[in-house]
Amino acid sequence: PSPIHSSTKMVMMSRLMVVAALAATALAEQASPIGKALQLLGDMQTKIMQEGEAAQKVYGEFSEWCEESSKNFMHEIKTGKAEVAELEAVIAEKEATLGSLAAKIQKLAGEIQVDEADLKSATDIRAKEQSVFEASEKELIEVVDTLQRAVGILEKELKKGGASMLQLK
Repeated sequence: PSPIHSSTKMVMMSRLMVVAALAATALAEQASPIGKALQLLGDMQTKIMQEGEAAQKVYGEFSEWCEESSKNFMHEIKTGKAEVAELEAVIAEKEATLGSLAAKIQKLAGEIQVDEADLKSATDIRAKEQSVFEASEKELIEVVDTLQRAVGILEKELKKGGASMLQLK
């Protein structure tokens, strides 16, 4: 029921009860059992009117609280929806960043594989070159050693008599 409808009912009830109370007062003066009953009805009417006014006041306060709560909840819902939209935008942004970083990781992983293959190839070439160098070095050391011995022999022979070496030629 609307507050206006309840107020109209209350006004009509109070007028009816005032009339009943006046009638009860007039009859109560006669002090008859009917007068007493009317007096009791008048007292009950007054009590009911007071209870009705108190209930109307409580209803008004409760109605006001409901409206205030409704406004607050609507504001919270609106704020919550805005936060959801913001968070969804952040999630979408982070997912895009994640996708680009995943692509970058794949690219770098491919580059690492290429670099590792190049390093292995270079290591293999270096190992072959080292074995060739070591073989050449060994050969050159032997040649140098042979030459040093030959020079030593030649020097000895030259000291003995250099002319005899020339004659052999």
